[in-house]
Amino acid sequence: MSGTAYLDYNSGAPLRPEVAAAIAAAWAEAGNPSSIHGPGRAARKRLETARAEVAALVGADPHGLIFTSGGTEADAMILAGSGAERLIVSAIEHPAIAEPAERAGAALIPVGADGMIDLAALDRLLAEDERPALVSVMLANNETGVIQPVAEAARLAHAHGARLHCDAAQAAGRSPVSLAALGADFLTLSAHKMGGPPGIGALVLADPTFPLAPFLLGGGQESRRRAGTENLPGIVGFGACATLVGGDLSDPATTLRLSAMRDRLERAALARLPQAIAIGADSPRLGNTTCLALAGMPGRTQVMALDLAGVAVSAGPACASGRQEVSRVLTAMGLEPEIAGSAIRISLGWASREEDIDRFLAAWTDLARRKGYTISQAEAA
Repeated sequence: MSGTAYLDYNSGAPLRPEVAAAIAAAWAEAGNPSSIHGPGRAARKRLETARAEVAALVGADPHGLIFTSGGTEADAMILAGSGAERLIVSAIEHPAIAEPAERAGAALIPVGADGMIDLAALDRLLAEDERPALVSVMLANNETGVIQPVAEAARLAHAHGARLHCDAAQAAGRSPVSLAALGADFLTLSAHKMGGPPGIGALVLADPTFPLAPFLLGGGQESRRRAGTENLPGIVGFGACATLVGGDLSDPATTLRLSAMRDRLERAALARLPQAIAIGADSPRLGNTTCLALAGMPGRTQVMALDLAGVAVSAGPACASGRQEVSRVLTAMGLEPEIAGSAIRISLGWASREEDIDRFLAAWTDLARRKGYTISQAEAA
């Protein structure tokens, strides 16, 4: 990232140096965690230490944590293995939930203009069919940063005999996450969103004895819930990262620093271009995320122009980067296509600097000026 103002942490955070060191140390050691000889037992010990470290980040029982290849696999695992006969998901879920849910004919929980799910609608959906249901509601939206009322959704689900899954991949490491406080039955985590390695995630079961039906067979790994030799370097890196971000979250100054930077960026952007919109700004949000829309300028155009200026942001989820359609999340919020198609997401993280904010503001203002937008003279300098 040398020379780039990297402002796309919601797609993937840079690897923390301490995590890289932990991974390198794990790579240097031989041993399969399933082997019973000395190197194998040492590998097993490293794996279980990391499992406890990741579980501690969300206050979970380590016995209920299953390592996966990432958040997408964790989501797929619970969709396939929960045993539910019907599926109810929010209209703003990540594609890892939204696409399989659509194929399964899932019911959708609508969201309001504020980007938050309609709890009354969820109650109605649960009441209209008595079959065992799985409800999936993300903790924080990956495009807007809007935080969802997961604890309230869990209470409704449980009152109707349903279970609740929460994809917390965006929230974990950026705000405190407690499995017990959320009341979720299942939780998805992803290492690379918080400065850990890509290719490693976890599904957390509130009840470690829950009879999850595995869909990867062929071995006894992960207590027979996910076959395949474990990605030990990735798992060790995930554990090291969880310990680091847990320490960060224990210091309010860390999260306050990012939210102050985000707020400064947002205020300056809207002052320079009053016609711009900060989507979801009136709702509770992750402190690192802002979604700005500038009507008339496609989000992809902004992303490409900013990239040429050495600023990395995104338009829509990174998992849909090759597509042209307007954001499904912003459309669900009721935004007109002209607005939904003109949005970009700026997201900060552990290595973000004030000069990254300044560089974005200068490049974005210059782009708008070149495209014929009127810049507020009081804030243009």
